[in-house]
Amino acid sequence: MKKALSRWILKMFGWDCVVTVPDLPKCVICVAPHTSNWDFIVGKLFYNAAGRHASFLIKKEWFFFPMGAIFRSMGGVPVERGRKNDMVQQMVKVFNERDRFQLAITPEATRKRNPNWKKGFYYIAKKANVPIILAYMDYGKKVMGMEVVFTPTDNEEADMKYIKNYFTQFEARHPENFATGDE
Repeated sequence: MKKALSRWILKMFGWDCVVTVPDLPKCVICVAPHTSNWDFIVGKLFYNAAGRHASFLIKKEWFFFPMGAIFRSMGGVPVERGRKNDMVQQMVKVFNERDRFQLAITPEATRKRNPNWKKGFYYIAKKANVPIILAYMDYGKKVMGMEVVFTPTDNEEADMKYIKNYFTQFEARHPENFATGDE
């Protein structure tokens, strides 16, 4: 029911979905561009329409009653920002403890222009030994997709350059707020 309803809602608003990657039991999903609160809604509908369930990191400030219960039921994991904590190791531990865990992360970590992407998604995937699915939202074409599975190598700089370059082909909801630092 959730899958059909999500597909119907996306179609009503003119969105198409492209999924060519397998439903991996464990992966990090790198989602970009991220320039609007609408990205979460479109992204969640898209992932539901694909028949998949991913967890996501969200500021702990959103976990007040009743929103906390709602976000947790949707797969939300509260994150305390502004304080050094080992989120990478915490997420690696979750990957190691579960048979199935898909974690969606927006590497920009903000809806504002940020060419200095956070690399936590990359480090989590590398340390948990799981692939990264590159998931995009293209507001210009109204298409959201997952077509690339990327396996981190031992060359972090080249890997990040590849990942950032991949996302330059897609139009953000607010293009002026999207930056990869490689422009």
